[in-house]
Amino acid sequence: MITIRPETPEDHAAIREVNLLAFGQEDEARLVENLRRSADFVPQLSLVAIDTGQVVGHILFSVVAIETKEGAVPALALAPMAVRPELQNQGIGSELARDGLERCRSLGHRIVVVVGHPTYYPRFGFSPARARGLEAPFPVPDEAFLALELVPGALDGVAGVVRYPAAFGL
Repeated sequence: MITIRPETPEDHAAIREVNLLAFGQEDEARLVENLRRSADFVPQLSLVAIDTGQVVGHILFSVVAIETKEGAVPALALAPMAVRPELQNQGIGSELARDGLERCRSLGHRIVVVVGHPTYYPRFGFSPARARGLEAPFPVPDEAFLALELVPGALDGVAGVVRYPAAFGL
């Protein structure tokens, strides 16, 4: 039975390990640590999946802005999401995503963007962001740059570039 809850300081080392194992590199683990030290970190939206007392997955939503001609529109970025390799493809990531998106919605957030697998994220309601008028600040294939309205109509009339926090190193 998987339990999902916000991270605690005691989880930090395990979160780092999950990201290192899932991605096979330090970039995502470093991103989590950098975001955690930034003003763009939302503690309630750094979630861990717990199985038999062990952190087996992690998802993080952080604050971004969509720069439009009319000004900045607040949004969230889903990045990263990781599950221990030996437990992948068992629904843990999906549980993290569903729970996390519901928590984003309940906290009053309206828009989430993700750069991710084009066949994975649409199951949660994500669709191509460029088709909605959004641009990424870096090269990314159309099918991998996705957006989700947590509130219907949240992207109506919104067109601009998603600006990621400095912690992303962009």
